Amino acid sequence: MKRALIIGGVLGVVVSVLAPVGTGAANPAGPPGSVTEVSPLPQVVAVADAGAALRLVYWSRGPRGPMQSSGAIYLPPGPPPPGGWPIVAYAHGTVGIADHCAFTVQPRRLYLDTVYPELLRAGYAVVLSDYVGLGTPGTHPYLDGPSQARSMIDGVRAARTVVPELSDRWAVLGQSQGGQTALFTARIAPEDAPELRLRGAVATGPPSNLENIAPLLGPWVPRLPLRMTTAYFASILVGLRETAPEVDVDSYLTPVGRDVLALVERECVTEADAMVRDISIGEMLAEPLADPALLAAARSMLRIPTEDHTVPLFIGQGLTDRDVPAPLSAGLAAELTLAGADLQVVVYPGDHLATARDSLPDTMAFLHRVLDSQ
Repeated sequence: MKRALIIGGVLGVVVSVLAPVGTGAANPAGPPGSVTEVSPLPQVVAVADAGAALRLVYWSRGPRGPMQSSGAIYLPPGPPPPGGWPIVAYAHGTVGIADHCAFTVQPRRLYLDTVYPELLRAGYAVVLSDYVGLGTPGTHPYLDGPSQARSMIDGVRAARTVVPELSDRWAVLGQSQGGQTALFTARIAPEDAPELRLRGAVATGPPSNLENIAPLLGPWVPRLPLRMTTAYFASILVGLRETAPEVDVDSYLTPVGRDVLALVERECVTEADAMVRDISIGEMLAEPLADPALLAAARSMLRIPTEDHTVPLFIGQGLTDRDVPAPLSAGLAAELTLAGADLQVVVYPGDHLATARDSLPDTMAFLHRVLDSQ
């Protein structure tokens, strides 16, 4: 009977908040976390172990003002515990910038078959954000850490509006782009959302220290022995163009570079990589990225805050990761430690994606430690 009441309550909220999604005077932006649309989650991204699953669209905050994000809620089976289900907000890795690449649209088997079921079996509700502009109006500001973090925070707010049985106790877990997002969230959320009790953050393969590499880039850069470098770099430039249009990113690009950016805006990252991997960063750049305004804008997007963290952090890094090389994460861990963060770091033998799987036992132990007490 209790389960029926829960599902009935969710469906009642669906009916009451269902509304067209859009922007403009007829549909002005609501406060962060206000829900504009709820619907059943597409079967292609269903999780067999979930007691219920919903897709939602909500207002959040992009780099230059209100933007919408889509997201998903997966509930554990059975009735909620006293105080509601604790929330694990999952911050996903790089999928691309085009709307059809959104995480709530395309199935990713590692997460649907392994990560999410493990979280649900532990009694945690999973709240997922696509991040602003990815599947919703506007351009996704890729690797703009502050707006990605706000997408997660506002996604938790939205989820608790739709499902009142969710606790205010939560943690954030992210891989790759989502690892960067998790660490930004850990720093921002306690002040941004004091009504929510953030307990900790897990980041695997978080891209870091990229802002320190930017001043070294110019037409001389050859192809690098890393994975998906050109697609990632082009995506960052698209994100920078969205976040700071005043720096005129296109003026730094060759015709080849402008073509690459156009391609990553319409293709998902795996497909884009197959088309551009033979193009070097140097071939994309007409001049060095040396302008102080551009570098300052890149730093505000990319630099993971290392000071004044108030919740426990966990970082998992793959030793053979060619997407986010281990030395970058070593520098990040050193900065966090020197700044006094409560930090646990574990190194795994595998590559970028393998670390998301190999770290799961340690991730679950961390989440139990920070979430299971009231």
